[in-house]
Amino acid sequence: MDIDKEIINKGKIDKGKYTKYNFMNIIKNGDRKDIYILGIETSCDDTCAAVVRNGSEVLSSIVSSQDEIHGKYGGVVPEIASRKHIEVIEMVINEAIQKSGIDFGKINAVSVTNRPGLIGSLLVGVGAAKAVSFSANIPLIAVNHLEAHLYSNILENPDMGGGFIGLIVSGGHTSLYLVDNGWNIKEIGHTVDDAAGEAYDKIARYLGLGYPGGPLIDALSRKGDSSYIDFPKPMIDSGDFNFSFSGLKTALIYRTKKDKTLMSEKNISGLAASFQRSVVEVLTEKTLKAARRFGVKKILVSGGVAANSELRKEFLRKGGERNIEIYIPPLYLCMDNAAMVGCLGHHRYIDGRFNDLKVDVYSRSDI
Repeated sequence: MDIDKEIINKGKIDKGKYTKYNFMNIIKNGDRKDIYILGIETSCDDTCAAVVRNGSEVLSSIVSSQDEIHGKYGGVVPEIASRKHIEVIEMVINEAIQKSGIDFGKINAVSVTNRPGLIGSLLVGVGAAKAVSFSANIPLIAVNHLEAHLYSNILENPDMGGGFIGLIVSGGHTSLYLVDNGWNIKEIGHTVDDAAGEAYDKIARYLGLGYPGGPLIDALSRKGDSSYIDFPKPMIDSGDFNFSFSGLKTALIYRTKKDKTLMSEKNISGLAASFQRSVVEVLTEKTLKAARRFGVKKILVSGGVAANSELRKEFLRKGGERNIEIYIPPLYLCMDNAAMVGCLGHHRYIDGRFNDLKVDVYSRSDI
């Protein structure tokens, strides 16, 4: 029996013999009609697992949130996060398999985030993925969390090609990428200090709203007048595609120290709405400027802050005015999730790009 048929019949991969060429022959010959990827995501404080079929169909997506645990501290405590991942990772993976409706034996590969993120948290997810890979004798695929966020839009638009500007905006990252038709990714801008989501969390903590700050400020802003205070819009005319939100945060704090009535029940919604308006205007305008500069007609927005109602509305409005297609994932795919990890893993699987069990984790990493 030759190696291709041995792999097909056993449903296993001999990593020592397996080549991209042989693998592509298997796919093209149609011997596997469906490809099932188990995704695992533990880069921060959410323990996530999902099963994705053929790179676009989410059969299950399980997220165990730690928001309530970290809320009393006003932010994520890394050691607590990693310990909680250890407690629930097996249950989350089992639930993802169970809710997918398929047998575990049908999983073709396990895809896991190994960078960037909290080291302790990443180690739990990668350790679990290595155990699955070794015990089931299936490929291990380690992926970049930021690149997975870009792929979250592919889950809703499986035939989408390249040639776009990608904005990733979350608690830890605010970055712009130029993605060409071959899906080669180049960073063209990043935050020089606080990420947008980090600024939301810090302002929410300062205002006594709670954690996580993004949804709380977004909800409060809907009740207020966004023109109540004219806050600065940092780096909106800087001439590059970098971001800065630390100064905006400081401006709000100084303003409230001078006028404590701004934090009263009557005025706080206008304060929040004005802060949010500045964040949204900077994000939308700089991203649209990048699309114009590089001559592309598509923008993909992703990351936790992409769930913000005002950001979504403004991108769609401005994109329509300027004849630019705007893609934003549904809310459950904006937050950290394993479906996007499974989607990216599918494309790595098709390309035969696997990792061995020595793969490490990294707290910082560009795409």
